[in-house]
Amino acid sequence: MRKQIVAGNWKMNKTLDQGLQLVSEIVNMVQDEVHNGALVVLCPPFTHLQSVVHLTKGRTNVFVGAQNCSDKVSGAFTGEVSAEMLASLGVQYVILGHSERREYFAETNAQLAAKVDLALANGLKPIFCCGETLFQRQEQDYKALVCEQLTESLFHLSADQITGFVIAYEPIWAIGTGLTASKEQAQEMHLTIRDHFAAKYGAEVAASLSILYGGSAKPSNAPELFANPDVDGGLIGGASLLSRDFTDIVKAL
Repeated sequence: MRKQIVAGNWKMNKTLDQGLQLVSEIVNMVQDEVHNGALVVLCPPFTHLQSVVHLTKGRTNVFVGAQNCSDKVSGAFTGEVSAEMLASLGVQYVILGHSERREYFAETNAQLAAKVDLALANGLKPIFCCGETLFQRQEQDYKALVCEQLTESLFHLSADQITGFVIAYEPIWAIGTGLTASKEQAQEMHLTIRDHFAAKYGAEVAASLSILYGGSAKPSNAPELFANPDVDGGLIGGASLLSRDFTDIVKAL
């Protein structure tokens, strides 16, 4: 059975002290309240990673992820953080291809393919993001656009590398806008993504993928979103900064 995952993307929020307080609250709440087998991935800013790894050490269902990594192995790239550096801290996951990275930092599908390769080579598990803008949804073949993102960044990988992979579908038009995809819209796109992988790698590999919903999930809508057969959890933004809300979303699985 594929993994059920809720990942919290803190983005550029929380000082170190604030972040460690949040982690402590979440870890304790998850231990006391979560009994559904869900995996929790906390993705704080780079500056917090080592401390968060230390705080979560020994927890069987709480893991640590980074929000990005470089597409270069090492060298004169001021301000960049390599996959090897992340792995050396004990980080287990890394978010790649987030819509904000694509928009604000002009990350291309080719760059993301290189990042995926370096993450895998260093034992990191990518949470690979894909999704469409409001204009693309309204005016273009948005399904084809999302599938193109996946094809150009991931379809060079072997079936063994793709098996158990984590994808996060981001309806970009529903992030920070107050809009949320309906449960039917979420299921439609998650099934489209799974079918796209099935056409390349076969039904068994596609069935092993954990496809997370990444569009403003919160405690009030998480249960119906997660009830969809092809929604395997969530990549949570704003609600991941509130321990109560985040834990309730995990419990919704």
